[in-house]
Amino acid sequence: MMSHVRALLLLAASLIASGADAQPREDRGAPMGRFDFYVLSLSWSATYCDLVGKRRGNAQCALGKNPGFVVHGLWPQYERGYPAFCTPGGRNPSRNAMDVGERVFPDAGLARHEWQKHGTCTGESPAGYFTAAGAARARISVPKQLAAPERDSRMTIVEIERAFALANPGLRPDMMAVTCKRGLLEEVRICMTRDLRSFRPCEEVSRDSCRVRDVTVPAAR
Repeated sequence: MMSHVRALLLLAASLIASGADAQPREDRGAPMGRFDFYVLSLSWSATYCDLVGKRRGNAQCALGKNPGFVVHGLWPQYERGYPAFCTPGGRNPSRNAMDVGERVFPDAGLARHEWQKHGTCTGESPAGYFTAAGAARARISVPKQLAAPERDSRMTIVEIERAFALANPGLRPDMMAVTCKRGLLEEVRICMTRDLRSFRPCEEVSRDSCRVRDVTVPAAR
């Protein structure tokens, strides 16, 4: 009997530990420049605006400025976990750097936040980080059916993954994650090598894909 109870306790501890490990760990204050690969996070603007952005009065949510996918961030990653707010602390972006950032990100506030949390970990200057984010975005072809849809639609997670794979030779489902929120398409996150020239597998990131079968893709507005 005691051995049976002990076995159950060990199993429970294992499940708890595995569940904790499944959550990406933030390595706050890590040394800058030490990471394994990048994740380019593309946010579906209509979902962000419907759930948060309109209420906050974000400029990207004005009628006619809701284009589909926008750059959320370029994130340095470890194989497990990720660095954030790295040391030594990054300087605030200059006006010239922000000119670059505002051409890549949909909002100046988001550009500054992404620099502080993620850009400081790249080893790049603010302008260098924003330029790299722009280069990563230019590397990605958005599938035609997701470029700027005029009406709401339903797509399965597998359909979205396949569409991106077909539009981007070398990209596979194990190299990306399709996330959702409240049944709506939220983001597509694509894993790229440090030189941003190739896609690469990323088990921990890929596990973040939405678990539902299909999602609503709100129309671009």
